[in-house]
Amino acid sequence: MCRHGSKLIIPPHPVGEISQHKGPPVFTQDERYKMVRAIKWVDEIVEGAPYVTTLETLDKYTSDFCVHGDDITLTVDGKDTYEEVKRSGRYRECKRTQGVSTTDLVGRMLLMTKTHHSNIVNYQQHTDNFGKGPKGHSPWTGVSQFLQTSQKIIQFASGQEPQPGDTIIYVAGAFDLFHIGHVDFLEAVSRLSDKPYVIVGLHFDQEVNRYKGKNYPIMNVHERTLSVLACRYVSEVVIGAPYAVTRELLDHFKVDLVCHGKTEVHPDKDGSDPYAEPRKKGILHTVDSMNSLTTDSIVQRIIKNRLLFEARNQKKEAKEMAVIQAMKRREEEKGKERAQAVNH
Repeated sequence: MCRHGSKLIIPPHPVGEISQHKGPPVFTQDERYKMVRAIKWVDEIVEGAPYVTTLETLDKYTSDFCVHGDDITLTVDGKDTYEEVKRSGRYRECKRTQGVSTTDLVGRMLLMTKTHHSNIVNYQQHTDNFGKGPKGHSPWTGVSQFLQTSQKIIQFASGQEPQPGDTIIYVAGAFDLFHIGHVDFLEAVSRLSDKPYVIVGLHFDQEVNRYKGKNYPIMNVHERTLSVLACRYVSEVVIGAPYAVTRELLDHFKVDLVCHGKTEVHPDKDGSDPYAEPRKKGILHTVDSMNSLTTDSIVQRIIKNRLLFEARNQKKEAKEMAVIQAMKRREEEKGKERAQAVNH
């Protein structure tokens, strides 16, 4: 991630380099490009950016500095990928969102448990081959629980109220493992009006599990909220929306249009149509996103390549633990040197 003036430039790495240094990516290259373009804070993306960020890359795209989270990223031979830009003073760091990482989500998909639906300490015992690195656990790889705060929601929310002339469009669902299928759907929805105000109703975890079963949702409602809020086509999110789109909900948000994709509509608990009210009012619209990707298909990708992803996580943690041990040794050596200096 690079910053030029007030412009945010994101350079997604090529699949080949990710596989070499980190392990197999979950999404294809084109899918990742499209996902990043849909993030509302991104101004531009650089396709095929090198995995190791150099000063040459920053200068090429007239970037003032490079930004990364406070988790370490390493090359295949264990070197810091940002070493060069750090030495030059053109590196900035921001605190990553604790408990949400690709590594953790891949683990949840493979474990097929439901303990990630709540902050249960026992989730740690289900980590299987995830987070079992040598000599302890890396703080950057493995399982940790995400804790939602009002401040996080404020950071992600647009804070914009509907304006006169806006078309208020309501969509509802799980939006689990937010992916380009969701992005294409929301983009298609936003194109239905010149001034769209898109409200996404997110169902609670228990509701999603009722109609999807297995260990769904993979991401809990707090995580799903931030994922959806980050999308440039979304104006507002209803956290824990009712499964049935009721007259009260439509009146409360002054909804002009209700949209649903071409995926199956599961009946409500009593067997009724959850879209009966908007259907009766003539405001229900079926949107074809022209994208067949679903959360199920992403999970199947992971399961199909289970051994590769388990090896990916173990290898990643082993490299991180080696760095942590080296850092500890350096600190111990510095401590000894300081003690000797004091004694002399």
